[in-house]
Amino acid sequence: MTEKNDLKKMVSKLRNARAFKKAYGDIDFMSTPELRPLRLQLELLKPEIYLKKHDIKSTIVLFGSARLCSKEDSLAKVKEMEKKIKKNPKNKELKDKLEEAMAISKNCKYYDIARDFSRLASEKSCLGGNKSIIVTGGGPGIMEAGNRGAHDAGAKSIGLNITLPMEQGPNPYVSPELCFRFHYFAVRKMHFVMRSKALVVFPGGFGTMDELFEVMTLIQTGKKRPIPIVLIGKKYWEDVLNVKNMAKWGVISTADIHLFKYAESGQEAWNIISDFYKKNPFDENEPLDSD
Repeated sequence: MTEKNDLKKMVSKLRNARAFKKAYGDIDFMSTPELRPLRLQLELLKPEIYLKKHDIKSTIVLFGSARLCSKEDSLAKVKEMEKKIKKNPKNKELKDKLEEAMAISKNCKYYDIARDFSRLASEKSCLGGNKSIIVTGGGPGIMEAGNRGAHDAGAKSIGLNITLPMEQGPNPYVSPELCFRFHYFAVRKMHFVMRSKALVVFPGGFGTMDELFEVMTLIQTGKKRPIPIVLIGKKYWEDVLNVKNMAKWGVISTADIHLFKYAESGQEAWNIISDFYKKNPFDENEPLDSD
């Protein structure tokens, strides 16, 4: 009897051994550096399978700062910082944050424009025979406004969240069945671009610039067919991005200056996109990207 009990314990120990776990169910094993190529493939495949399941063939992409929130939220942030400074008036870090909050409060109109554009695009967008779905980074700020506008129209929208050291959850307006989470920026970028028929970019920081230049580079090099790129807020973009000077220095061609257009409202942005496809009919059977 003792021997049988010992054997049972030995078998139980084997069943609980890490090596005995099925490979795909072993999180520690799947997280090893050697499995990185497989994780990249899985991150590419999961959204691809889900999007095909929901018959999503084309998207309109919104980029912009996560900090550009609604008027209510921006004013609340200012008041919060002011209260903290009253308790600690010599704190320079708090003063810097107050300045940032006040700057954001002056630009909350972009949240409203993003929301209005997404609502309008969700109601009207049918470019090349397919309904074009709004896709954002899934987080706060302009991303939230984009998903919120689609929600206002009763339409589905996509959120491509990314895991960051300062964790940010998905905004509440993303469609649950189209809410994804990535670890790798590179794969996330592919899903932003692969189905995109238009790119609308609001004032933003490094992440926004990164995504904007990624798309412009793909179009410039012929890896992606031309799509309308609309920059919202000419005053902001001409202040922070001087492409004319890049052409003057010879590092881009003069034609590259015209890769994008400016707009100041959701309606104006939609008109630019609509006019583009009237002049450049889209064949829905033609792939957007160069494989």
